Amino acid sequence: MTILVTGATHGLGRNAVNYLKQQGTDVIATGRDLHRGAQLQQQDISFIPADLSQLSQLQSDALLAQVDTVWHCAALSSPWGKYDDFYAANVIATRNLANQAGERGIKRFVHISTPSIYFNFCHHVNIAEDYLPERLVNHYAHTKWLAEQEIQRAVVQYPDTTFVILRPRALFGPEDRVLIPRILSLIKQRNGVLPLPRGGETLMDMTFVMNAVQAMWLATDCAGIDSGSAYNITNQQPVALKQVIEQLLSRLNIEYRIKPLPYWILSRLAGSMELWSQYSHREPAFTRYSMGALNFDMTLDSTKARQELGYIPRYSIDDGIDLTVRWIKENGV
Repeated sequence: MTILVTGATHGLGRNAVNYLKQQGTDVIATGRDLHRGAQLQQQDISFIPADLSQLSQLQSDALLAQVDTVWHCAALSSPWGKYDDFYAANVIATRNLANQAGERGIKRFVHISTPSIYFNFCHHVNIAEDYLPERLVNHYAHTKWLAEQEIQRAVVQYPDTTFVILRPRALFGPEDRVLIPRILSLIKQRNGVLPLPRGGETLMDMTFVMNAVQAMWLATDCAGIDSGSAYNITNQQPVALKQVIEQLLSRLNIEYRIKPLPYWILSRLAGSMELWSQYSHREPAFTRYSMGALNFDMTLDSTKARQELGYIPRYSIDDGIDLTVRWIKENGV
């Protein structure tokens, strides 16, 4: 088996490449970060740079010629940015890669999506995969949903390829460039004070990155999956946000204090920051979406993943925090 991993230079993709290498599985890595790509090549991993939103026939041949499985982790994941950038990275890139994989009859295509498509500034408990709000919350959620529609079109067009959609919630762990770095940056900017709605009591599902990799492997290896099926992926142990922050920062010896603030104040402040960012062209410290995600309870129903994929997380939240702390101490953020 040879697996193509997109978005392989950071985050989930980088963890996926490391896992496959350790398992002795042939892997081809692709991404746009040439420096991190060179690091992969130094580890004897085949790296082919590519911008999937502008995938040429020559690049497609190089990426997919020897491949029978695709793990599509690449995406523009941010609460802020230009719609055209999100559309290119999340929709066009997915369309290009899914079509090229289908044309070649590649056996399995695992697409990484997001539970952000569920979010609508309300509390939710045990959201199932078929839930969709009336309005998607931001450019990221909207384009990731459109990317899923590209996958569904490919399901119909390419019956020889099995397409699987995974929606991991709140990924954290080694190589994280989103969740933990943003928390640490906020603490640094505010001299050790972390403003949180509800004082961090928000109940949420999280996913240690290696559990997501495990789910990707199961989605590749499991027989009898209906093409186009989507699965919620979490650690299956909802936790209060402040509990995770306390465990993480205490082990990093970072002094901080949580300052509870009313959600409406933080939401209005975020709205002002977003308005200013339209003129400054700099990403706001936080957005209305990010404040909403920290305020509203959100847990996912993982029954389908357990029953159809046999997915049971190997790493607990405590295990994930221990491994994350170890990686941060060795590599920094």
